[in-house]
Amino acid sequence: MRNSFFDNSLDRNHIKQRIRELEKATVGLYSIGLYPGSLAYNAVMQAGSTPLLLAPRPGRDLLGAFSDDELQGMDPDHVVNLHRMARHEEGYKTATNTLEYLIDHCDLVILSANSNYIEADLEEACTIRQKLGRMNVVLACLAGSFNHDKISNHSYVLSEKKPNLAFFSGFHRHGALRDPVDSFTANFCHPNALTALLGAHLLDGVSLNIQVAPGIHNVEAQYIKAAKNMASIFAGFGYVFHGDNPGILPTLLTLLLDQCLDQAATVSMSRYDRQTLYHQQPIALMELGYGVPRIEATLSREGDMEKVRDHTFSQLTAIVADVRGSMMNPTTGKPTRNFQAGQILAMVMRKLRRCPFSIEEFEQWCEDAGMSKGGLEGVKALRYWPQIATKYDIQAHDASMVNLLHMVLCGQGQNKEFAFRVMTESRELSNYCKESVRPTHSRKYAGALNNLGKPESLKLLTNAVIVGNSRKAIHDDDLEENMAYQSNGSAYAMAMEGIEQKL
Repeated sequence: MRNSFFDNSLDRNHIKQRIRELEKATVGLYSIGLYPGSLAYNAVMQAGSTPLLLAPRPGRDLLGAFSDDELQGMDPDHVVNLHRMARHEEGYKTATNTLEYLIDHCDLVILSANSNYIEADLEEACTIRQKLGRMNVVLACLAGSFNHDKISNHSYVLSEKKPNLAFFSGFHRHGALRDPVDSFTANFCHPNALTALLGAHLLDGVSLNIQVAPGIHNVEAQYIKAAKNMASIFAGFGYVFHGDNPGILPTLLTLLLDQCLDQAATVSMSRYDRQTLYHQQPIALMELGYGVPRIEATLSREGDMEKVRDHTFSQLTAIVADVRGSMMNPTTGKPTRNFQAGQILAMVMRKLRRCPFSIEEFEQWCEDAGMSKGGLEGVKALRYWPQIATKYDIQAHDASMVNLLHMVLCGQGQNKEFAFRVMTESRELSNYCKESVRPTHSRKYAGALNNLGKPESLKLLTNAVIVGNSRKAIHDDDLEENMAYQSNGSAYAMAMEGIEQKL
């Protein structure tokens, strides 16, 4: 998929003219929902007129995603301007903008649908772009979620499937975007540094209160957003169920954030365009605000140092801030929808003293509380989490919190009972937080300390001391391979064993 503001011309005058055109470029928002609608409202509120065009999905009202109370709180003049941005003149009449109209009149079009529609919208946009001969229109998406192919039973982030698709996002609360004084940050990511820089420049001009920074890590950014949806559910649960336990909540929130980034660090290494990402850029990454070109982690495997993680993307401040913000209970307004789902989970589990029998029952709990399951991307992701973890080779210690939440919703029998105890008992949860972040092989030594009565445990630790004293490697592969982690029968240990066996 080609996705650039420029064609392949080497003519300097032609390129200069195109750059001048982009200085007056218009941005289009297609589909419309709470976030893009609020973004457009913010732009109108700050500037009155803005280089922004809107096009609702056919059959959808421009502001249909907003409640009556939210609509009543909007300035009528701003609402009129929003409707003007969504219509154009055709002869003596006005018509509602369409996706084709946006592609014909904009240089950057953002497809704002969620995972239910985004792939179909992207395919349609590419077809229209080809038909109109507007190949220099850049396409971006807002969907921070996992897609699922029902035919192949395969889950993925769309930016991996379409690596040149731009990704635009940042932390937001829909009500706050309609606040005249609050400011926001966002990232515009595209694997070509120049495209990222220009796209961020265009979006930065949409509103004085929205600051947009460029980045090249579109796959990583979209993965973080998708993982964040699941983490937000756990955070919402923690705020309600452990609100009276101030010791556990900071640990819980820290792990949820760190593991979102750790997972994305692993995903980054699997990009097939990774070498191009770093070695064939038209401008240096430092020009985008990156402190260094790469931040990598290595792991010793059988004597060889192997690169296993790429953390450069963590400099995308707005994306990281989105994870933090989505796991916070705001002092005013409502938290994110996935956070609210977590709150519902906590309240019903406390009432019934059990986990939901299935993920379908949990969805019903949410609908009974007035939430549409179609907007709960985190719940959808949890349904397919084993596929996602396998596809991206996510290690258990990098996803232990999501693994536990998946067991609560999708586990069976005793595994679900142990998960319930860990989720609801502060001491069990804190122990789980401490132990589950260790790689499986490293827990052999912790297990040995808890089982010193066994000869193999004492031998394992004795060898470790001798290695430390002599600085010579003593290999006992058979012992280390067969020395399994010895659980102490506690709920957190049994939950870890169940997760490792199932996932």
